[in-house]
Amino acid sequence: MSDTKTPAITCRNVWQVFGPGAETALTDALARSGDDADVAAQELREQGLIPAVQDANFDVQEGELFVIMGLSGSGKSTLIRCISHLLHATGGEIRIDGENIVEASKARLIELRRKKLGMVFQHFGLFPHMTVLDNVAYPLRVQGTKKSDRHAKAREVIELVGLKGREHHYPRELSGGQRQRVGIARSLVADCSVWFLDEPFSALDPLIRRQLQDEFLQIQEKLKTTIVFITHDINEALKLADRIAIMRDGKIVQIGTPAEIVLHPVDDYVREFSKDVAKGQHAHVASVMNTGEAMVYGADDPGLRKDMTLDAALARCMDLYEPVPVHDDSGKVVGVVNPADLAAALQVETP
Repeated sequence: MSDTKTPAITCRNVWQVFGPGAETALTDALARSGDDADVAAQELREQGLIPAVQDANFDVQEGELFVIMGLSGSGKSTLIRCISHLLHATGGEIRIDGENIVEASKARLIELRRKKLGMVFQHFGLFPHMTVLDNVAYPLRVQGTKKSDRHAKAREVIELVGLKGREHHYPRELSGGQRQRVGIARSLVADCSVWFLDEPFSALDPLIRRQLQDEFLQIQEKLKTTIVFITHDINEALKLADRIAIMRDGKIVQIGTPAEIVLHPVDDYVREFSKDVAKGQHAHVASVMNTGEAMVYGADDPGLRKDMTLDAALARCMDLYEPVPVHDDSGKVVGVVNPADLAAALQVETP
């Protein structure tokens, strides 16, 4: 993941307003409000319109796993449909690898969906009359790839998602978790560079869901695909995300790493999401350590690493009171942390 390249996804001032005359109403409301999104949204509501997404601004870097979460009705699924252009955004700019897809032609959008954008949704949408192999190979069939080549590619992806040996089964012969794997494989077969997933595991039993989350992370590690992932589950978000955007009533209220969301919620709404989260298992030493030229620490070195969880680090520092060094994977000292700061970070924040 690199911050120096053109972002894989860029959203600037993205709005989705439902209702008659929404585009004109949005333009007029923003003009009257001086581009104040809150004032404009209130005016739209008073006109009987629904501002489902309000002035969304963020970048997703290449290879990043970006999670959007919120309660039901917060606008998260509407936003991902705008980004993937299943919905035409009422206002704003959405770029995929620098290309403004809001202005793209219908033919260009079809090409993007066939070759660049992969999508997985909660409902699998498999063809019941097709085998696993043919379901997975279907996007390549649409592209005109000859049968032998598309089946060869489909078999590779089927093995990647753990379904080798099920190629000739039909969807009715698979469990819910297996059908979801087929959906994931089908979205990957065309070598998409940007992958949209809208609550793909929410209909599954908890045990199968955790297993698929683990497998999903393994797939991401291998493919380095840019991912926008929708969930309402904070534990799923913390487990999967590089960064998390939390939405409320159509607005993004906070964007941050899992550690930032858990340790530094911006308001009571975000705090409520993470109140039952075991902070020490999700936040890492890097989030609380000090860096710089004047890194001073005592004689004790408990062997802390910057990627170590706060729980694990604190267990090594329980009897220490002076600052200790923090190392990277190569053993180089990259920071300093006071054991008292580790303990303080785990305390429950009060409003």
